[in-house]
Amino acid sequence: MSQRQLAFPGCTAAYISRIEAGERIPSYQILREFSKRLGVSADYLATGSDEAEQPDELFEAEVALRLDNLDQAESLYRKIKDDPESDVVEVARAEAGLGQSALRRGLTNEAIDQLEIAIQTELPPVEAMAVAESLGRAYAAQGRFADALAVFNRFLDAAKEQNDRPNVLRFSVLLANALIDNGRFGHAEEILGEAVDLARLSLDPRLKADLYWSQSRLYSSEGNPDLAAKYAQLTVSTLDHTEHTVQAARALLLLAHIENDRGNAEAALELIEEGEPVIRSAGSQIDRAMFVLERARGLEALGEAEEAASLVLGSVAGFGEATPVTAARGYAAAANFFRSRGDQAKALELYELAAEQLPARDRHLADVLTAMAEIHEEQGNTAEALTLLKSALVARSGAPSEE
Repeated sequence: MSQRQLAFPGCTAAYISRIEAGERIPSYQILREFSKRLGVSADYLATGSDEAEQPDELFEAEVALRLDNLDQAESLYRKIKDDPESDVVEVARAEAGLGQSALRRGLTNEAIDQLEIAIQTELPPVEAMAVAESLGRAYAAQGRFADALAVFNRFLDAAKEQNDRPNVLRFSVLLANALIDNGRFGHAEEILGEAVDLARLSLDPRLKADLYWSQSRLYSSEGNPDLAAKYAQLTVSTLDHTEHTVQAARALLLLAHIENDRGNAEAALELIEEGEPVIRSAGSQIDRAMFVLERARGLEALGEAEEAASLVLGSVAGFGEATPVTAARGYAAAANFFRSRGDQAKALELYELAAEQLPARDRHLADVLTAMAEIHEEQGNTAEALTLLKSALVARSGAPSEE
């Protein structure tokens, strides 16, 4: 069997070559996929023996979760949680697993409830860090940025106290991304600047790539497309020949967005052609929808207006499966598309969907309400425009300052 035949979404032939050369150690998830193709057990591939101990239910649940077998994982976690012989730590691990599964399903309120229970228990440091990351991401997905920042700051401080460099880098990136989403670009830049030296020392390509990705997002948000493109390209090149193909594809999406903003539609479409196959096979529904949006922007610029509009309308359904904040940004992006081509009615409809999903005090809500006000003003609805601008001011006043 060739390396190409053995490869699968998330594990390229080039990455298999590096495993064979001893340059990478495959995860158990990858070994499980290899075992299906090679007709041996994952234990045999890992150890050379099939006489491994029978894994316990927590281990099996973790493997199922990593392989996205969410129904199986949840069944095992609930069994552990309800077992009267399970100790406090085992129950906390089960709560954490259920929370992470709920987060993958987009059930952020449920995920938060379970992860908050888990994080209050004395878990081993590695597991506590994983729970903190998931909980912070869940808070951010709900627009609860103060809670997300508190969790990330707490575990960043803990990692610094323990001189745990990988987790200092990990939580620096998580904190910076939450700050970017919250509009606090100056603080985010400060955090990322402190993390640069650690990234140079790190041997983990994913950690380096996460830092570059965050820097790209920061510069894109600040309106600096040249630096945003530079760091997005660094993300792609760092993840080249690794199993992190979905993250690399997301970086290609960001590059395509930048090229569309620059007016380089053909370059944007080439980047979409490169990254979209990975997203179709292994990405989320919202990832696929965002690729469609960027493709539509490129086609619109090249004069394919009707095809572009059809694509955008088709992509909107995908936002319904996303978390509220992510869905809102998708609706807003689609609204921007229709506004740019003069379809104000469709733009207003999509802006209203975005506004319904966003927290009451959020910079993204302020931008959406301002766009709606501008459309109403253009249409002569000055009273409605003024009401929306007042609401936008209230929403913007809730965003923290850089002080």
